[in-house]
Parts: sequence; structure tokens; C-alpha cells
Amino acid sequence: MQYATMLLNKVIEQNDVGALARFNITEADMPTASEKKAYKFIVDYSEANRGQAPSYATVVAEVDGFQDIPQVSDSYEYLSSKIKKYRARLALMNLVSGKFTNDFNAGVDVDKLIDDLISDAQSIKMRTNVLTKVGTDLKRDGASFLDEYLKRKEGKSFKIWRSKFASINDQIGGYMSGNMYTWYGRSGRGKSVFTMEEIIEAAFQGANVLVWSMEMSRFEWMARAYSTISARVSDTVEVIDGVDYEVGFENRLLLTGGLSEGYEQGLRAFIDQLNEILDGNIILRAADDVDFVKRDVCQLEADILQTKADVVLVDPIYLMDYEANTSKVAGGDVANTSKKIRRLAGYTNATIHIITQAEEVRDDTDEEGNRELRAPKRAEIKKTKAVLEDATNTLGIDSLDGRGLIEIGKGRNGGEGTQVEVLYLPNYGIVREMPTGEAAASQFAF
Repeated sequence: MQYATMLLNKVIEQNDVGALARFNITEADMPTASEKKAYKFIVDYSEANRGQAPSYATVVAEVDGFQDIPQVSDSYEYLSSKIKKYRARLALMNLVSGKFTNDFNAGVDVDKLIDDLISDAQSIKMRTNVLTKVGTDLKRDGASFLDEYLKRKEGKSFKIWRSKFASINDQIGGYMSGNMYTWYGRSGRGKSVFTMEEIIEAAFQGANVLVWSMEMSRFEWMARAYSTISARVSDTVEVIDGVDYEVGFENRLLLTGGLSEGYEQGLRAFIDQLNEILDGNIILRAADDVDFVKRDVCQLEADILQTKADVVLVDPIYLMDYEANTSKVAGGDVANTSKKIRRLAGYTNATIHIITQAEEVRDDTDEEGNRELRAPKRAEIKKTKAVLEDATNTLGIDSLDGRGLIEIGKGRNGGEGTQVEVLYLPNYGIVREMPTGEAAASQFAF
């Protein structure tokens, strides 16, 4: 394999040392000791001589075994591709015959073996990519923009998942594929409930949904989901605080096994019909799942790819296995995790909702000490601001006595400061935007 030597000869002949950086060719890509030494000499010479390449004679004199191959006509792209592919083959061979085989013979758990193999193989692929172009040229790449525009128009490469709450759709247009959205609220105010409503709404639209529920058990999450899904298709009416509502299965009774015999029959029929009710699907990984041990970004990526998830919920981010704090600053671990999730959304083209906590405050009560409904502000996001900076939108939530509130705290595409008032009766599966105007008046008319 002489492709590395041919590339170095071409660099010398064309006096173009910058080509090495343009095509992401490093010393590690050189397969032999003499080629590594030649690469380093050429780069060091260029840095010391204002970007000039050394002559053939100088390189041959300095590097034993370096071969002079004049008039290399193959393109940089072709030579770089050959070099990178050869390096990838060597790295994969070393991985399979080395680390993977050693771990296999040592009896490492098969799931960990597979996860590590996928991660290591992906790392090899990333390290051996050929960089043929930097960025997008706005003048020359207009055709690619039009191509993407037409694909989005036809719904082929881009998807918007509509919110259950009309005002959010009006303000931000729904949740876009490839973006990350951050939800935050103080403890016990309904973060899991609000986000559950949104990802179930996406499932009604045909989305493949992946849920990482790291606080709730599988049974608890399913009970809440069955309650809200059934409420959307229910014709059962109950009077709550003097008002008639179409309700779902009561969540508390599902949790305690307290449904009446008639409701139990209805529950069985409801579960049998779920395939017809939901156009999409929901895959749940819950806090008490025995196989839900690894909870880092690498595992999240593997789950997204395996389930082909369109919409993802991470509830909450602070119970993930954080990335290493390479910056050595306070909050650097969760900041690195947030950044990787944001990149993961773009890479997989998934819509990712993450939940975090808001700081407890003392100014949410009136003069008599009664708590008031108030969504937290952006500055109250707890532990790290990375989840704010990395998100397309942040949504603060609160709930109190049958009412809920969503406030768009950050709107990259508008909507900042918009408040959505919500009828909040999650025990009956009812979490929906409050009607306004005539619709509101008619709801309470007798």
C-alpha cells in the first residue's frame, strides 16, 4: 500500500502542505514508520518555513526509506480515501482480534460486548472519515438548499410533531426533528406529566417514541399513559367540581388495583384496541427495568438507532450517567452530556425532549402564604445552563389545584414569554389547554 507515500509526494510536488489538514490526514494515518517520520518532517518544515514544502531531495536525505514517486496525478480526495479506508481496516482488525477477543474469552457479559463493539466501531468510523470540504458555501450550495426544501415540503427529510397545546403550535410551530427541547419545573409540579402528554401526542401522529423514565417504575408510567390515552378516546363522563368531563381510567385506581369490575372489563378492551388507537408506538425503559443499567449518551444513541425513534424523552437528565468533566469546572459533566444529546438529536434526526429541575424559590406565595401558579424562569434552571443553551426551546411548567401553566422561556424561532394555561387533572387523564372566549363560556354554561 503506497497511497500514503503517493500523497506525501503529491504534497511536495505541488508545494501544498495545507492539503494534509484540508483532507484530515494526520500522522496516525501513516501506516509505516518511515511514512510517519516523513509526514512529521514535512509538517515541521512547513511550519518553520512559512508554509513551504521541502524538496524531494531534502525529505529523502532526512528520512531513511522514503520513496520518491514523481508526477502523482491522482486526486487528493482519492488518495485520502484510500489511506483512511486502509487505516479503518487495520483498526477494525486490531479491535476484533485484540480487545473484543480478549473480552469475549474473559467472559464479559454479551450485552456489554455488543455495546462496546458498536461504540468502538463507530469511533473508528469517525476517526477515518475523509474531510473533503469545510462548511457550506452559501453562494455555490444553493441547489442543495432547494433540494432539502423540496424534501421538507414533501415531508421526506424533515418532520414537525405537533404539540397537544395549540398555543405552542401557534408560537413555535411544533417540535422539529433534529432539535432538543428542555422542560423544567420545581419538584412535584408535573414535569413528567406535561412531557408525557407531548410524546403521546406524537405517537398519535404516527411517531415511534422512545422513553427513558429514570424516576418512575414501569407500572407507574404505564398507568399514567393508559389514563391519558383513554381520556382522549373516552365517552365516559364524570362530574369533577361540578363540571362534566370526559375522563380516562382513574390513575390512582389503576395504581392500586381498585377499578370496579365494569372498568376492569373496559381496561382489557382498551388494551386490546391500543394498536388501532395509536398510529405510532411507544417504547419504554423504566427505573425498575433490570436491564436498564447503562444510562449514558452512548446507550441512548444505541437505543434510538435500534428502535428507530422519531421522538425521545429523557426523564430526567440529572439521573443519566454523565459524561466525563473534561473542563474540570462545576457542572462540566452535565454540560458535556447536554451537548452530546444535542448533537445526537441532529445526527439521528430525532426530536429529543429532556427534563431538568428548577430551583426552589420563596417568591411563589402571596402575602397570606398561599402558593401562586408561576412557571419558573430560565435563570432558575438547576445545576447547569447548558440545557438552556443547547435547547431550541425551553419550557417552564407549574401546576396547582387543577390548573397548569407552560411558559416558553427561550424561543430560538420566537414565542419567548408565551404562557399556556392548562386544565390539569392528570388523575383522570385530563391535561389540555384551557378554552378561551366563547368556548370557555360554553363549557361552564348550564
